[in-house]
Amino acid sequence: MTQSSRRIGVVDVGSNSVRLVVFDAMTRSPAYFFNEKVLCGLGADLHATGRLSVEGRARAMAAIRRFVLLARLMGVRALDGIATAAVREAADGAAFRDEVERETGLRLRIASGEDEARLAAQGVLLGWPGADGVVADLGGASLELARVGEGRVGMGRTFPLGPLRLAGVQGGAAALDAVIDHALADARAILDPAPERLFLVGGAWRALAKIHMTRERYPLQVLHEFELPAEVMLATAERVAEEDPKALARQISASAARLAVTPLGARVLARLIRAAAPRRVAVSAFGLREGVLYEHLDPAQRAEDPLLSAARDMERRQARFPGFGDELDAWVRPLFPDASPAMSRLITAVCLLSDVAWNSHPDYRDLACLETVYRANISGVTHAERAFMGAALGYRYKSARSRRQATPAAELLTAEQLAQARVLGRGVRLGAMLAASAPGVLPRVALERADKALRLRLPEDLADLAGEVVRKRLAAVAQSLKLAPEIAIGAAQAQPAEG
Repeated sequence: MTQSSRRIGVVDVGSNSVRLVVFDAMTRSPAYFFNEKVLCGLGADLHATGRLSVEGRARAMAAIRRFVLLARLMGVRALDGIATAAVREAADGAAFRDEVERETGLRLRIASGEDEARLAAQGVLLGWPGADGVVADLGGASLELARVGEGRVGMGRTFPLGPLRLAGVQGGAAALDAVIDHALADARAILDPAPERLFLVGGAWRALAKIHMTRERYPLQVLHEFELPAEVMLATAERVAEEDPKALARQISASAARLAVTPLGARVLARLIRAAAPRRVAVSAFGLREGVLYEHLDPAQRAEDPLLSAARDMERRQARFPGFGDELDAWVRPLFPDASPAMSRLITAVCLLSDVAWNSHPDYRDLACLETVYRANISGVTHAERAFMGAALGYRYKSARSRRQATPAAELLTAEQLAQARVLGRGVRLGAMLAASAPGVLPRVALERADKALRLRLPEDLADLAGEVVRKRLAAVAQSLKLAPEIAIGAAQAQPAEG
């Protein structure tokens, strides 16, 4: 099977935007091969006329024609089309669906409210397998809520609370709150008991999170799995609900159309937080489109760890010797004899990613590693875990001084976590230097941790690998553990790593 024949495309026809996303392959951690959005405003007139916007319909058709052609040119194997609230509720929605199929050949599935809630929740589970709480997906015309837990989607429903619909409410803030609260009163079966987390999906809420990050000078500009105590997000939402979109435009980079609906989205979120009473609120960059991809995965793929799946895929694509990461992972384990399961998976991920920046300029490999974990679209990892991985990969290439300058997200870590990242990064640096990241060496070389020494034991035929640079790298790891470095060749008596 060629790479292009594995690509899956989704045309998402929403109330506000029409988007094409092409996933490079059916994998547990999605790789975005292509992503384009057009803000068509298909549902802009729905509250007034009950029909799709004439202008929005024409723009949506043009976008869909382009997307279908692009998918064919990219060799997309399967192209799914899905339409949500605006097309579902409009009197001419079915006619629009039929027109799309006649003109483009794309079969547009009109999702029910329950389907839309389920797909959004599946998208959250794709990127966040342990999600437990309520998924809230705010689109242009509707809000979908669904319960998630234990890797499954529970009850889901739709509510008429999209910003395009609420824009027609007369009577000011009090009237808006009354409309929102009245709709949410029907959501008690989903919201009770109070969820541990409320997972936010949708562009208006991502813009709200971005505003909060900007105002608070948050050190890691990654929206996925950005998480706050509920009372903190509530305060931000209530403040933004009263602000002018033009003022918001001076704070973050976002389209005018997106910022125009952000205050209304913030108002819905504030009322939802008060109604649901979650302990924490988290942002998911994955939603309905990723939920469609989830349906293509087999049970074995769904069971994979998304972080490790992404790390393995990056190693396969970018490392000099794919497979070395697993050997390195096993080799550094003596440095962490008491690693928890959560720590263990981070060690594995760092080892898999240890060589993906080899082709960068030597002076910037550490920064390339940081970009890999700070900016890459990986999932199944909290912001603190991203910071840990970034710090460890930074130590894999550079000194402690340069690490402090280049990893502002390290402030998300405790002193103990930073110390662990230093040990891991230096251990990875030692193993990579010792073997030149080539498979077959580390399984024959032992890293032994004794009471007072860290010993590198090599067989006699590999004794010459213990050169000057390797000895310095061993000494750095040992120093991090407050141990003495030693080299042992075969069964010979151990000798100091440095004279």
